Amino acid sequence: MLKALLTDIDGTITDPTRRIHTGSIEQIRKLVDQGVEVVLASGNTSCFMDALCKMIGTHGTFIAENGGVFRVGYAGTPHIRGDQTVCRSALEVLQAHFRASGKELDLFSPAYRFADLAFARTVPVDEVKDVLRDHPVQVLDTGYAIHLQSPGIDKGTALVALAREIGLEPADFLAIGDSLNDVQMLKTAGIGITVANAHPDTKAVAQYIAGKEYGDGFVEATEKYVPYFRARKRSTTI
Repeated sequence: MLKALLTDIDGTITDPTRRIHTGSIEQIRKLVDQGVEVVLASGNTSCFMDALCKMIGTHGTFIAENGGVFRVGYAGTPHIRGDQTVCRSALEVLQAHFRASGKELDLFSPAYRFADLAFARTVPVDEVKDVLRDHPVQVLDTGYAIHLQSPGIDKGTALVALAREIGLEPADFLAIGDSLNDVQMLKTAGIGITVANAHPDTKAVAQYIAGKEYGDGFVEATEKYVPYFRARKRSTTI
């Protein structure tokens, strides 16, 4: 039986313009009200995820910065897992490289990031990877931003650590996503599923692929597994 849902945000419960699908919110709230632990996972910042948890109606547990940060409940202490030092060193190399050709990287909220760094997809990701090929850093293209992350950190490793903290196993989770940065999350969870707009490599590791895209696909796919969820008694510390 499943005890928790782990879901990506952009491209999974949103449309292509990043508007949240209202049917997805209703589905998440229904699961929360049934006693299912719902965890939001994204490459975005912790402060963004905190607000999103409140607005959607979860109990505040999230994975941020592509696994670099996670928190259990609104009162929980954020766990920083990534090493931003290697990301900053790599970023300096990148900035020097692109400035030489008259380009500036458009950074996303660097003051609010603790594990990774992210910037707009205004430069070729293949060129970024080539410039940083000898640096100890991961380059992640989520389709919405390019992220620099320390090696060995992803949503899947964050899931393992988060599950341990709340007394669950990764196998207790149903995970759903769409992008390459969701692959390890889907492989680590008990069941990994995708929406129809997912990247081919993400679909390749999924146990179920929705027939519909984006938020409609989220509702379709999660509805299929509702009978497999078992309500969980929540700890007062979560």
